[in-house]
Amino acid sequence: MRVLGIDCGTEYTGYGIVDLLADSRNNDSRNNDRLVYIVCGAIKVSPREPMPTRLSRISIGLQELISRHCPDRVAIEDVFYAANVKSALKLGQVRGVAMLAAASAGLEVAEYSPLSIKSAVVGYGRAEKHQVQQMVMRLLNLDQIPEPADAADALAIAICHLHTAATKERQSDVSCDSKYAPCHPERTSPPRLRGEPRGRRTPTP
Repeated sequence: MRVLGIDCGTEYTGYGIVDLLADSRNNDSRNNDRLVYIVCGAIKVSPREPMPTRLSRISIGLQELISRHCPDRVAIEDVFYAANVKSALKLGQVRGVAMLAAASAGLEVAEYSPLSIKSAVVGYGRAEKHQVQQMVMRLLNLDQIPEPADAADALAIAICHLHTAATKERQSDVSCDSKYAPCHPERTSPPRLRGEPRGRRTPTP
């Protein structure tokens, strides 16, 4: 799976693309999934430009990224804090543009809170920003922390989605294993009922 993480901002909109690849040399490849860095960076717009112009530049930049790298999913961060109402509204507009760029390409968009992102990447929801950046560098086997900071944040968002998707897949497999008939068609008799003597169970014809 390839995920485009987007860290929305009114001046810098960070982006980061990460692949989750399975090690085909192992039969149980899910236990050897590895994260692979593809690209990261930021779309910079001038605060002196009118807001519609800035939104257009961000939209075009994201569309080009999606067209060039063909991600399977897009993940963005939930709005959680803004200095004031005006800033919150502008940030919401950027998020809307990011969602539209993804939806126009037929891609699903996942949203994650900062707490969820830090928990998925660092293992601690109250981690400091530099801890998240260090862990991103380690998980992706990079030589240095990605720059600008918005790009590192976007990579963290992508990693969060990949970890979350992998966890859901494992939970789905466990749930499947717990269901008798669909996952164990080779068995010809139903499980013994609670309290039923072992020697009196009647085999299924």
